Amino acid sequence: QVNLVESGGGSVQTGGSLTLSCTASGVTFRGGCLGWFRQAPGKEREAVALFYRAGGSKILEDSVQGRFTISQDNAKQNTVYLQMNSLEPEDTAMYYCAADQDLPKCLNIWAGGETLSYWGQGTQVTVSS
Repeated sequence: QVNLVESGGGSVQTGGSLTLSCTASGVTFRGGCLGWFRQAPGKEREAVALFYRAGGSKILEDSVQGRFTISQDNAKQNTVYLQMNSLEPEDTAMYYCAADQDLPKCLNIWAGGETLSYWGQGTQVTVSS
């Protein structure tokens, strides 16, 4: 059974930083992707950042580029981090870790209409002005 556990959410003021972590268990990801989505109240869930296991490439959503960084723990390859800097109130949302072993599915995420197979319970990030 695949299990994704997130940690690191919290409340910060505008301009602050938080680091989220996600550890996957019950599966060894040799391909596919592991990353982060978010959903704000009244809005649709959106992909924020994905780490692609094959080659280690990363894709981040436009609004977070330059502020957020996704990385893998090289010692614990089923763990990814989302370093969030210069946080804005618009970043307030429930952040979910998600993963899939299917690379085409991982790539199609950015075109919309696709969802990953494994999800965590979510961790709340609140940014106050």
